[in-house]
Amino acid sequence: MTPLIVLLVVAVLVLFALARTVRIVPQARAGVIERLGRYQRTLNPGLAIVIPFVDRLRPLIDLREQVVSFPPQPVITEDNLVVNIDSVIYFQVTDAKAASYEIQNYIQAIEQLTVTTLRNVIGGLALEKTLTSRDEINNQLRGVLDEATGKWGIRVNRVELKAIDPPASIKDTMEKQMRADREKRAAILQAEGIKQSQILTAEGEKQSAILKAEGQKQAAILSAEGQSKAIETVFKAIHEGNPDPQLLAYQYLQVLPQIAQGDANKVWVIPSELTRALGGISDRILPPSGENSATK
Repeated sequence: MTPLIVLLVVAVLVLFALARTVRIVPQARAGVIERLGRYQRTLNPGLAIVIPFVDRLRPLIDLREQVVSFPPQPVITEDNLVVNIDSVIYFQVTDAKAASYEIQNYIQAIEQLTVTTLRNVIGGLALEKTLTSRDEINNQLRGVLDEATGKWGIRVNRVELKAIDPPASIKDTMEKQMRADREKRAAILQAEGIKQSQILTAEGEKQSAILKAEGQKQAAILSAEGQSKAIETVFKAIHEGNPDPQLLAYQYLQVLPQIAQGDANKVWVIPSELTRALGGISDRILPPSGENSATK
């Protein structure tokens, strides 16, 4: 019975020793081995053999990029206003040995370093500049944090400001200012619209008047040309027909009623040639007085 118990104890010890000898490190992890209390080597992902009871494996360190969100921190701006700023840090452990031995708690150290750096950066900016310069603030924070955490085996990839909350009174003032600016822009746009509308209306009326005058001008020119052509045609026809004074007098007598229809025609001027022509017509129509007496 005793040899069986001893054999079982030996088997358990062997299994325990094997368990302490063979170590498996997952992907994106790193393990630090200490031999008799001193740093011995860093285990990479995969299977590793260590000396049991001599080598000790520290807690594995995550080599993936990590995200840490810090609670809002009160910060005083250059114009003595207190704002609460939420920040997010993206960092990655690049050296497991340095992260284990150069700093006790690198997450807490990054948080405190972020707070102090943020206060230094924001302290040199006014509130308006702070609200509109997030990219500049992020770059300054990243530069300072990356330089300070480099000796800890940590690389800071990005720093983001989630929110910048000014005091409630400042928010109310900013909202009133923004409302006033929007109303001002709306009034300016409305005035510009009215101005453009009046300009376009005036331009339209101007173009309409110009086109109307051009139309009247062209109509007058065409009418004058038509009258000139008609006069020329009539004059040519008269000369080609070689009319005598009696015919002209007869034509004048036909047109005379139309001339008399005008209200403003009160004085008529009769040419002397027309008088002689009318006399000739009367001589042709009426016989001489001697012939009448002879007939009688």
